[in-house]
Amino acid sequence: MEQMDLFASIENVDKEHNEYLELVKKLNHFAELYYSKDEPEISDYEYDTMNNRLKELEKEHPDWIVPESPSKRVGWKAEKGVLVKHNVPMLSLQDVFSKEEVYEFVNSMISEFGDEAEFLVETKIDGLSMALRYENGELKLAVTRGDGITEGEDVTMNARQIPDVVRQMKEPVPYIEIRGEVYMTRKAFENVNAKAEEEGKKTFANPRNCAAGTLRQIDTRITKERGLSLFIFNIQETRGVTFKTHLEGYEYLKRNNVKVIENCYKCKTADEVWDAIQKIGEMRGDLEYDIDGAVVKLNNLSERATLGNTIKFPRWAVAYKYPPEEKGTRLLDVEVNTGRTGRVTPVAIFEPISLCGTTVSRATLHNQDFIDQLGLGIGDTIVVYKSGEIIPKVKEVDLSKRPADWKPYKMPEFCPVCGHRLVRDEGGVDLKCMNMTCPGTLVNRIVNFVSRDCMDIKGFGSEYIRKLTEEGYIKDIADVFELQEKRDELIGKGILGRDTNTDKLLAAIETAKAETSADKVLAGLGIPGVGKATSKELIRTFGSIDAVAEAQKDALVAVQDIGDISAEGIYNFFHDEGNRALMLRLKDLGLNFAKEEAEAQGTALTGLTFCITGTLEGMSRSEAEGLIESNGGKPVSSVSKKTSYLLMGADAGSKERKARELGVPIISLDELKDMIAKG
Repeated sequence: MEQMDLFASIENVDKEHNEYLELVKKLNHFAELYYSKDEPEISDYEYDTMNNRLKELEKEHPDWIVPESPSKRVGWKAEKGVLVKHNVPMLSLQDVFSKEEVYEFVNSMISEFGDEAEFLVETKIDGLSMALRYENGELKLAVTRGDGITEGEDVTMNARQIPDVVRQMKEPVPYIEIRGEVYMTRKAFENVNAKAEEEGKKTFANPRNCAAGTLRQIDTRITKERGLSLFIFNIQETRGVTFKTHLEGYEYLKRNNVKVIENCYKCKTADEVWDAIQKIGEMRGDLEYDIDGAVVKLNNLSERATLGNTIKFPRWAVAYKYPPEEKGTRLLDVEVNTGRTGRVTPVAIFEPISLCGTTVSRATLHNQDFIDQLGLGIGDTIVVYKSGEIIPKVKEVDLSKRPADWKPYKMPEFCPVCGHRLVRDEGGVDLKCMNMTCPGTLVNRIVNFVSRDCMDIKGFGSEYIRKLTEEGYIKDIADVFELQEKRDELIGKGILGRDTNTDKLLAAIETAKAETSADKVLAGLGIPGVGKATSKELIRTFGSIDAVAEAQKDALVAVQDIGDISAEGIYNFFHDEGNRALMLRLKDLGLNFAKEEAEAQGTALTGLTFCITGTLEGMSRSEAEGLIESNGGKPVSSVSKKTSYLLMGADAGSKERKARELGVPIISLDELKDMIAKG
């Protein structure tokens, strides 16, 4: 019996160790998306829950801690633009999640410094940290947090576009560095996303990520247009002036028109601190910007200096993270919408509730898989929450309140706009309407079709497309190539502007029709899972769009990177009568349907496969693919054990990491040219 208990104990330890390693991997992945890519996959609450579990395991098993653990990192390595060394580390804050932890921190400070200890409780803005350096009152440099310890990115030019950034202080001192949070108001965020939707571009997940992406923009005009804001929350370093307290520093900054954190409460006891935290929590919905907690810190600067910092956190401050606000409500209906990409999205319609100060009555249900996981049906009582984002989400179903006549909800089989049968997207998660003439998707389909990676019709912007569809000149993608016949009518109505503008666009359409290769035509059709790389692989394999259209599912699956779901989507697309008729029109109009054979230059790369990542100096990716093909090699879209080489340029992404994991050799463009020359 004892031996069985021992084996069970060992098995449990192994399980926990695997859990720990998996948490390290996942948290690093999510952190990279959050800090470096500005594309979060999970909410702050979900990340914090996983991170707390990691800390528990590291506390129980300190010998497990690996160098790449998130507990050893402050921010994320700066990767873009000009890098700047930090004069003062831009540390993170120790998160706490309960009243007990707050009291423990406050009482430990009182134990250290006695009744003289004084605390400040402030709003913790959900934005991007930035430090500003002033010399003799003049702004000289703005730098992001980066890795928090060593270096960040120089964003001075963009910082100058933020109205809250003071260029020249009224009471100049030899040197002062201040740190603040760049953020975006909810109104500014809504405006940015509304414009992105109009232009058929990708929208941002939340204001924080929009602010982060905007601050790193190369084009300062975009930064200015989007309307960033800034709150200063700390003085990092000074020369020529000293302050005794944090509030004294704030007063100096205010006299210089520097915008400091609002809603700052001075407290003496743990009870007062907790009351201030609660007060800030209650006002979350009334603020015009997002906050993700409340900061508790010592006011006295000499006390801060006495305590110092850990490798990650100052010992004199903590950040209380509010739990996501959630409420129960009754699901009244599920509304199904067809978006501009053809994706069909179910939306929960429920009895209105107030969350974070705003009334909500709708929340996305994503797809049928998500609905099935919830076990959702009309009439259910659902729990809705907000967690660091302005978009409400459905958390779970309250099964104790399930109605007697309950039935599980199932997505419709047909498009709610045009009635066309829906098909599963790549990965088998989303449903899409593949009707090329569906009014719900037409504008975005045309935008995709004329885009740079597809037909590349210069000057054919989304506004022109919208006007032409509204006026009935474009009902499907083939109509684009019959606009020449309506030239005089278009000029008369001024839809495309004057004679010169109209003729210029019509000429670009004719050029694209004559010069665009078959793989780009195929990519422009908007078939799920068939983008630039996959369309090139399909044409390379089958030789023409006609051959792809006639291919059976098993032949499609045999093509690299095409699975069963993608193969079924391609097969269904080309076996739809409406789409087949459209293909005949496009072919009759003179678009290229067959592969152009590359002129062979040599055989040095015969039998080798190459995946390309990053930006190649002096050569586009398509030119590099042509070079590989003309020398007998084969470009592929993803890295696998069978890949011969990864051709890597600047700003490489995840493919580099995968290549190193699989032991795939990594070469530069010069090395590729050497291989060809020597072959």
